[in-house]
Amino acid sequence: MKAISSDPPMRIGNLFADSAPPTTGERFEILLSHRNLVVERIVSFAVDQPKEYVQQQDEWVALLQGEARLRVGTGTVTLNAGDYLFLPAGMPHTVEQVSAGAIWLAVHLHPERADNP
Repeated sequence: MKAISSDPPMRIGNLFADSAPPTTGERFEILLSHRNLVVERIVSFAVDQPKEYVQQQDEWVALLQGEARLRVGTGTVTLNAGDYLFLPAGMPHTVEQVSAGAIWLAVHLHPERADNP
């Protein structure tokens, strides 16, 4: 990721650079963390063991490349490249199946903290 001289510094990156899938599971990379906002790239190989997530923050996720099937609450959602999904805080979700080399962009909006102006 390149930095551009400014105040605060701006960073330029490419979502598809260094995107070879891990040999197992998923790789999570934080691209931006600012106040209560976190943006991360997730690169998937395949699901070894589906794991349920119940997060305390809202999450908006876009599948940039590949295909995936998720269990969200009591339903099932199939995503293809270009699809996105909003997962409100507290919503149980599990990636049940994903194509090797899938690339996700996840935006997490954490609850505001009293000490976070």
